[in-house]
Amino acid sequence: MSDENKRAAEIPPEQLSLKSKFKFSCHKGVKCFTDCCRGIDIMLTPYDILTMRKKLDLTSEEFLSVFTTPQMLEKADMPVVTLKLLDDERKSCPFVEDKEGCAIYQDRPTTCRYYPLGVGSLSYSGEQGEKDEFFFTVKEAHCRGFEEDKEWSVAEWREDQGVDLRDEVNEGWLDLMVRKKSLPPSMKLSEESKKMFFMVCYNIDKFKDFVFKSSFLDRYELPEEKIQEIRNDDVKLLQFGFQWLKAMFFQAGQEKFTVKESKES
Repeated sequence: MSDENKRAAEIPPEQLSLKSKFKFSCHKGVKCFTDCCRGIDIMLTPYDILTMRKKLDLTSEEFLSVFTTPQMLEKADMPVVTLKLLDDERKSCPFVEDKEGCAIYQDRPTTCRYYPLGVGSLSYSGEQGEKDEFFFTVKEAHCRGFEEDKEWSVAEWREDQGVDLRDEVNEGWLDLMVRKKSLPPSMKLSEESKKMFFMVCYNIDKFKDFVFKSSFLDRYELPEEKIQEIRNDDVKLLQFGFQWLKAMFFQAGQEKFTVKESKES
């Protein structure tokens, strides 16, 4: 990090609301075009992986193997995946093209869509669905986008970048992370639980096989319409997986997963 960036990082960011205004634009005419796609650390959300692997016509297993690096989120002690950068001098995103920009722009990750905004939370109540979010601008020394005249409100930027849908789909994943962080450090998930979390959140193909090709559906009383919904819609399957993990790990929402009574022979 340069001295200029270090000084900027020491200044607490101004907290913005959805109505707050800022000026920013990124396009081929900006001198720093694609500079923000080098030397980056992008955590991929579950929905990012769904859309990116579909765009590239890959299975989730193939996408994870080629384009991601598994890591542990230290504070939560939970597995996450980050975008694997090219092993070139600039540590470039594998999808960036110098002149044209992002090769998968319509399916780019959530972090890229938010930029140059960051999001934080003063409080979070996943049980009641209440969040106290704030936003802030991420101003890096190389970025010239803030010198452009285009003005946005935070809400307008989120809508333009397609962030709202992604946040809605990923809500259950974030809830799991926040719940785990709130537990005492001594309360750790088993290695098997972490593997289950990874499968449900990031390897949707493997999770689908787990649901439909194991004894899973023999164990739970699920409405037929729910079974068909998650069979035909990967987004619904992903959200179903978040709910199941919450019930298994934190005993929350267990009423949605009533165990079938065993039949005596």
